[in-house]
Amino acid sequence: MNSSELVPAGSFCWNEDCPDYGKIDGGNIVKYGRTGKGTQRLKCKTCGKTFVENKGTIFYGLHHSQDEILECLAMLAERNSLASIHRIKGIKEETVMSWLRKAANHVKEIEALLLAKYDLTRVQLDAMWTYVGHKGEKVVIQKTQTEAASGVERR
Repeated sequence: MNSSELVPAGSFCWNEDCPDYGKIDGGNIVKYGRTGKGTQRLKCKTCGKTFVENKGTIFYGLHHSQDEILECLAMLAERNSLASIHRIKGIKEETVMSWLRKAANHVKEIEALLLAKYDLTRVQLDAMWTYVGHKGEKVVIQKTQTEAASGVERR
């Protein structure tokens, strides 16, 4: 496999002390039940450590499902406001913004998921990334004031 390709988080052991650490598809990873939220748990047969399939992704440790997060990001790409997403989905605006900021660090993976699952265009995704790039920036426009005393003529 090409070293520049991304591999699923569940295809190798995450334990740095394991002899099979980082070995892709070594046959040492087996399914090991699900979490309370339904995320697949995995176990390394070599070291016995367990982890979840979304470790190392933007979905790791979040309280909402991957589908719900992607749906909100798709709604943003379709130019829905944060307030409208809050009204429709019941998810706080700050939460959606934090997902968007996290997604900005995983653009390639998120774009692939959004393009595969939703009827979005590259232009819509570019607009979304531009939005996250400008969110929170304050532009300072300097004004030059000319002062003159009242009733005094300028020369």
